[in-house]
Amino acid sequence: MTVDDAVIAARQTAPKDPQPGTSVMLALNSEYVKGDQLVNAGDEIALIPPVSGGSGDIKTDSDWVFITPNNLEEKPLTEFVTTGIDGAVVTFLGVTRDHNEGRNVEYLDYEAYQPMAENKIAEIIVEMRATWELGKIAIAHRTGRVNIGETSMVVAVGSAHRRPAFESALYFVDRLKEIVPIWKKELFLGGEVWIGETPGAGNPAESGD
Repeated sequence: MTVDDAVIAARQTAPKDPQPGTSVMLALNSEYVKGDQLVNAGDEIALIPPVSGGSGDIKTDSDWVFITPNNLEEKPLTEFVTTGIDGAVVTFLGVTRDHNEGRNVEYLDYEAYQPMAENKIAEIIVEMRATWELGKIAIAHRTGRVNIGETSMVVAVGSAHRRPAFESALYFVDRLKEIVPIWKKELFLGGEVWIGETPGAGNPAESGD
């Protein structure tokens, strides 16, 4: 059986046959795949919807990754990456603003597919370390309602020099929009809308900026 076969079988057992659409991305065991990928008993299949934007964490001696519904505080993450070894620390905050494309935004609502989102963030950190010489890295992202002025994402990076810290932090934010399954809904006066593209489809998806 392929992933496509399994999706069709699941649809046939549903009370109403849900049509996922052509722009949905497929994931098998937390990795993006094509529909002709073979599956085995016990595999987990996910359909990543064509819109962008849980609770858990990955913690090692050098990296922290948090996806949480709780309010984010940047200080503990900044302190984690601040050592006597590295001379530069960059901390980026994604904050909910009160307007977007002429709309008066009331708040944002984030959803994430875990643990795939955590694993993809960890993959980006590996990519960062392959390009720059970095110290400790800490990433946190909110789920659920994020009000105006609240922080939706924290990226903290330590390095010996400032350029790698700045460049790698920017790389992370852009890369997260491309491959991490985190979705953002914008609630505004008179309606709501999902923002962004399908993570994994090759187009950047909006995040907390």
